[in-house]
Amino acid sequence: MENKIHLPKCLLVVLLFIGSSVFAQKGTIEREEGAIKVVSLAENLNHPWGIEFLPDNRLLVTERAGSLKILDTAKQLSEPVKGVPEVFATGQGGLFDVALDPGFSENNLIYLSYAEPGPDSSATTALGRGVFQDDQIKDFEVIFRMEPRIKGPNHFGGRIIFSPEGHLFLTLAERFQFEPAQDLGNHLGTVVRINPDGTVPENNPFIGENGAREEIWSYGHRNIESAAIDPKTGNLWIAEMGPMGGDEFNLVKPKQNYGWPVVSWGKNYDNSDIPDPDTRPEFADAKIVWTPTISPSGMVFYDGKMFPEWQGHALIGGLTSSGIVVVKIDGEKAEEVERIPLTVRVRDVEIGPDGAVYVISDSENGMVLRLEKMKEK
Repeated sequence: MENKIHLPKCLLVVLLFIGSSVFAQKGTIEREEGAIKVVSLAENLNHPWGIEFLPDNRLLVTERAGSLKILDTAKQLSEPVKGVPEVFATGQGGLFDVALDPGFSENNLIYLSYAEPGPDSSATTALGRGVFQDDQIKDFEVIFRMEPRIKGPNHFGGRIIFSPEGHLFLTLAERFQFEPAQDLGNHLGTVVRINPDGTVPENNPFIGENGAREEIWSYGHRNIESAAIDPKTGNLWIAEMGPMGGDEFNLVKPKQNYGWPVVSWGKNYDNSDIPDPDTRPEFADAKIVWTPTISPSGMVFYDGKMFPEWQGHALIGGLTSSGIVVVKIDGEKAEEVERIPLTVRVRDVEIGPDGAVYVISDSENGMVLRLEKMKEK
């Protein structure tokens, strides 16, 4: 593990206080590289979870309770889009990510991840796709389900990422079941890689391995709600939630085991210790570890022109850190370089066509915020 970040509690309180006063009073964030203006584009969203731009610059926004809405360029929110599947809207479950097919301009395919209800109050993470036409989803079909179904409201994962080669990565979680994350016979605590139609790529790492699920790309994860591919290298990076402390920024490679729950840089919720990852070299270790936690959710690599100082950096949403964590990537090395305090639980991050940064806040009165660099006077 290369970078382990610990903030003193007093400093953390000061940062949160400063961030709150700056944003609440001025709508601006002062920084050496230039002040940032924060504009609210929409409010009254019910725990928004995922955002994605359409080619016409409208913004798709999912709500965890089960609605997909469209924010137009006039800052107007649509009624719920028809054709969205029924979701298990309990606890952390619900409607999660939204993504456009790389060939959207030709096929109009849209992908949704969500907690799918099952028998006897069970649920699983599902991924499906349908045709987005006339602002509706038609012919929606499930192309992947995490197995097995589990009772309980926690840890679903759910980020959708397309690779440059056209494969689809879906991040999953261990449904708060712990040990199954080390078992290749299920999908819990894994990153899976499939083709856009749900079939398994022929070169997946566990194909032909006795008892292993062929969709699995990596395993030993806890709860992954942040993922993005570095366009410079094609590397897949994730930020996953630790227990008490120990959030991880991981470079994901095929067939690697990331150690949960055998090892962690955090502690159990009963304050008992967990062996540190460096005591078990057979497990892949994190590039960055955050204690206190940032509770990462949502991530994107910045490729716009408005913030040249962020070019090629990963922007990670933080729930408990209440803002954006900026990470510089150099090949397989990673270093946190900045935090943007927003005083809201940031659930997802996206880059707009003009290079502005768009975030959604996780609350019953969730917002869509636009971050733009203020011009010097």
